[in-house]
Amino acid sequence: MKAGYVCILSNSKRTVLYTGVTSNLYKRVFDHKKGKGYTFSAKYKTHYLMYYEVHQSMYQAITREKQIKKWNRDWKISLIESFNPEMKDLWNDILPSGRMHF
Repeated sequence: MKAGYVCILSNSKRTVLYTGVTSNLYKRVFDHKKGKGYTFSAKYKTHYLMYYEVHQSMYQAITREKQIKKWNRDWKISLIESFNPEMKDLWNDILPSGRMHF
């Protein structure tokens, strides 16, 4: 079974939140940073990883993503702050060794 990730990304001012799911967190965030392949991300510049969860399967990750997407903004902010109180970009925290830093 393939692991899955739920992630929340934001823009530089933290005014826009994007919730997504992926089997490769590094690649997904890298693509967001490059504005590649995601219309929403390119338009709203959601290039900063604020939050992520690891799930044992993609099914579990998709189920959780759907749950979070239904939440209001305040609930999402509370979730992010419980994991990342400074609301910093977590990109460097997920980098495999020897990979590109932004």
